[in-house]
Amino acid sequence: MNISQDLSQTTSQDMTLLRQAQAAKAASYILSTAGTAKKDAALTAIANILHARQGEWLAANTLDLAAAREAGMRPALLDRLTLTPERIAGIVDGVRQIIALPDPIGRVDKMETRPNGLIIGRRRVPLGVMAIIFEARPNVTVDAAALCLKSGNVCILRGGKEAIRSNRCAAVLMREALVQAGLPEDCICLVQDTSRKTANELMHLDGYVDVLIPRGGAGLIRTVSKEASVPVIRTGEGICHIYVDSEADLDMAANILYNAKCSRPSVCNAAECVLVHQAVAEAFWKKALPLLARHEVELRADKPALALIQSLGGQAIPASEEDWDTEYDDYVLAIRTVTDPEEAITFINAHGTGHSESIVTANYFKAQRFLDAVDAAAVYVNASTRFTDGGEFGLGAEIGISTQKMHARGPMGLEELTSSKYVIYGKGQVR
Repeated sequence: MNISQDLSQTTSQDMTLLRQAQAAKAASYILSTAGTAKKDAALTAIANILHARQGEWLAANTLDLAAAREAGMRPALLDRLTLTPERIAGIVDGVRQIIALPDPIGRVDKMETRPNGLIIGRRRVPLGVMAIIFEARPNVTVDAAALCLKSGNVCILRGGKEAIRSNRCAAVLMREALVQAGLPEDCICLVQDTSRKTANELMHLDGYVDVLIPRGGAGLIRTVSKEASVPVIRTGEGICHIYVDSEADLDMAANILYNAKCSRPSVCNAAECVLVHQAVAEAFWKKALPLLARHEVELRADKPALALIQSLGGQAIPASEEDWDTEYDDYVLAIRTVTDPEEAITFINAHGTGHSESIVTANYFKAQRFLDAVDAAAVYVNASTRFTDGGEFGLGAEIGISTQKMHARGPMGLEELTSSKYVIYGKGQVR
């Protein structure tokens, strides 16, 4: 790490970010050997302070919401930004769940004795300094910090401008809790400036940032993956599909689609496209249309589905080619008619983002074929894609849903936030 680089032409904001990174790196050496008891004590302090002083957090969030409404933020994104006492209770409960999880750090995956007498083992260790760039999701500030802390990682958090007041408040409270527990406050760092310039600087903090995770829309993730010089784990691009097979229970299928699309359309595990077998299309849409109408979901349909939906008295518009590759994050649904499961599988593999895909069918063999052939981090049979979540998978809160295939795939809990080192015991062996 070249700390002695020439900073004479660096702006004051760059300097602030660099100093944060330096402080984070220094804190990482302390946190990596802190031990489970001290990390859990810090997490307990974080949960307690967020609960006790939630009024401050809610007040800051109210200011963020007012600014977002004035700027014309869409309702679905406003929902993602909103904190309530109930949501804060859920966030605090998530921190307590992380406390209860086993600490992966120090666990030995394997240990064996080689013919030359060397004893070689592999031990779980923290990744180090993790930077997370995310959008208007104040819950991510706590989820990410808590997961990083339990797994022995220092975090540098860079949220979106829409949630900056909420994020600042949460960061201040958590840093106070760290000090109370006897850990460096710089185990949790928040980038104060939300301009693109600081995001770009964070992507190039080689020697300080060990892993960068973008958590947000497709544009953010693609930009970070393309521009960053530090290692990146891609997360969250969520063009998720529901395939309704010819042998599906159609009441079940309609309820699954309704949940996957409408329960919270702004999240990455929400369904963006439904594929319906032509043999059951009319019967299915008779059941699904009234459910989707509850939220006035805009339907963008291919020609067969468009004609069918209109004949049933529903409203839809023609789908464009772009609709098959769009993550709406809203009450918008793309619809395509297919002739068999293989067509559905081929379409999903061509247009999905490797996040979550689901088949609704009563046929065991079709279900197994779908599970085997669909290329995604989570593949479901007869269930909503909305379950792709660290808490639902028993991991506690997750830091993101990895859609790549190296190191981590799917919800990233504590295990996925670790690396390994080899430890070797000898008795004077030389080679």
